[in-house]
Amino acid sequence: MSASKPLVGISTYLERTRFGHWDVEAAVLHRGYLDCVVQAGGNPVMLPPVGAWNAETIAFLDGLVIAGGADIDPAAYGAEPDERTGTPNPARDEAEFALVEGALKLDLPLLGVCRGMQVLNVALGGTLHQHVEGHNPAPAVFEHTEIEIAEGTALHGILGGRTTVQCHHHQSLDRVAAGLRVTAQAPDGTVEAVELEGARFVVGVQSHPEQDIEDLRLFAALVDVARRKA
Repeated sequence: MSASKPLVGISTYLERTRFGHWDVEAAVLHRGYLDCVVQAGGNPVMLPPVGAWNAETIAFLDGLVIAGGADIDPAAYGAEPDERTGTPNPARDEAEFALVEGALKLDLPLLGVCRGMQVLNVALGGTLHQHVEGHNPAPAVFEHTEIEIAEGTALHGILGGRTTVQCHHHQSLDRVAAGLRVTAQAPDGTVEAVELEGARFVVGVQSHPEQDIEDLRLFAALVDVARRKA
């Protein structure tokens, strides 16, 4: 590990993408994630949903971000699909569940963003509400939501007791997995953040901190713990 530039893995999409003369499947990611990791003092490493991810294959990393994205297959938490749930992507689900499992085995610092928090919850045995209103105003439009953060939590130490976040989701945590503590909620009761008890740094947020390059507090906290990897 480089003491000054921890390697932070970020899960990616695998989507049909057009660039230059090409119209092909490609591993893609919102640049905001990359910029936030770099500006926070880390080096980003993109982790596509192909190959075999486990504790052994991600041991070279110092930290991990599970990025936002499409809905998780409800079958992963024993539910029938709601008519408003998006088309499942089993390959990405499988890859990200494996990344979470490997990170937890290694006690690797982990930040779950939006879908990433939901992946963390489902991987640990929790379930999801398949549709909630008011957090997804329009495609590519973010809802600004003020959240209350519980005292005595890692998130409180990073963001304080109250902050405004950018949300873009239509699903949310239902049954919270054993070991996860709810650390923030929206005014309507939606779970906005969780953290794993006993871990060095495992934080999930329902919002999108990568959308604000001026506020690096969450990414800086992740990189700081990654820099001190055990």
